[in-house]
Amino acid sequence: MVPRAEFQSYYGRPVIKAPSWAARDIAGYFFLGGLAGAGSVLAAGAHFTGRGTTATALKVSSLGAVGLSVAALVNDLGRPSRFAHMLRVFKPTSPMSVGSWLLGVYGPAAGVAAATAVSGTFRRVGAVATLGAALTGPAVATYTGVLAADTAVPAWHGAYRELPYLFAASATAAAAGMAFVIGPVRETGPARRAAVLATVADLALSAAAERRLGSVAETWRENRAGMLLRLARALSVAGGMAGAAAPAAGRAARPTAALGGLALLAGSACTRFGIFAAGVASAQDPRYTVVPQRERLAREAGSREG
Repeated sequence: MVPRAEFQSYYGRPVIKAPSWAARDIAGYFFLGGLAGAGSVLAAGAHFTGRGTTATALKVSSLGAVGLSVAALVNDLGRPSRFAHMLRVFKPTSPMSVGSWLLGVYGPAAGVAAATAVSGTFRRVGAVATLGAALTGPAVATYTGVLAADTAVPAWHGAYRELPYLFAASATAAAAGMAFVIGPVRETGPARRAAVLATVADLALSAAAERRLGSVAETWRENRAGMLLRLARALSVAGGMAGAAAPAAGRAARPTAALGGLALLAGSACTRFGIFAAGVASAQDPRYTVVPQRERLAREAGSREG
């Protein structure tokens, strides 16, 4: 019998090329885009239920977040003209092309919604823009998960079913956290419920993604990525609990809600940066490219024999 061979790549080099994206730009772009898109959904809910202060604040924060996210993307691209070039064609099979057009539609709608809310003019136009931003916001918040999963990076592609939903939960938690920070406690009831649901979904989806990844899940648990994702879970749970308990805190309700909101925002950012770091680590280590293929082939062989 020949002993089982241990996998070694050619001179120990990676099998695939690691993402060349800068973590600060692209992980920041993932986070800010999610905050903007989910924030517009909460802003629309606040707008149409008479929570004017929270609605205005969320519209302004969503506009700021999408502006910063585009700036981060352009900075990674190197030249602003490269972003404009992505709008020259529309390719439905390309997440990058679809995402560029989503930003092109969402950004102006978010801008009009924020401008009319702050100025108090053109209320009907503002309502239409608010609705438009809310309709495109979920796609803006989640398409980056599809974009990452569409690559060959093992820690992203292996979780292609869970990653967009995980990004949605993380974005919702961030938007609820922003509502806690900038909105009055009396108007944040829906945001509190959204924060609790998003935190539970985030934990469940993270666990499901790690189960699906198999051995590649080590990149989600170790080193920088593992530290960030553990911190993200702790911050999300603490933020959700603080936000839910804020109304019962009496005079401390406002600072309690604000601290909970900051924790949710930080937890969402740690989630995006942690997943980004896990992807880079999985691409740099050749084991995580070949071993998952062997595991998949073994499962398929077992199912055929069964």
